Amino acid sequence: MAKEDSFIQEKIETTDRESVQEPPLYKVLLHNDDYTTMDFVVLVLQTVFHKDTDEATRIMLNVHHQGVGIAGLYTREIGETKVAIVHRMARRNQFPLRCSLEKDS
Repeated sequence: MAKEDSFIQEKIETTDRESVQEPPLYKVLLHNDDYTTMDFVVLVLQTVFHKDTDEATRIMLNVHHQGVGIAGLYTREIGETKVAIVHRMARRNQFPLRCSLEKDS
């Protein structure tokens, strides 16, 4: 019985705990164009990115004045899904709105 106890004790002592790392985050960016309406951009920000009216308007104005606005920070998979949803919505509404993914620094 002493051998079994020492074997179990040894096994417990040698197990290492692995550290869990957070996945990298990516920025979902909306890009300005001359055709997509400001109202549509606000709608996209509210429906796809769950922004309230004030925040959606602020981001839309960044897109309009600076050429690009950050819609949100997400893991790569979620960001890619959001980009695809935005492109699908824009296409259905006949707007050329561009959305892209960029690794957060």
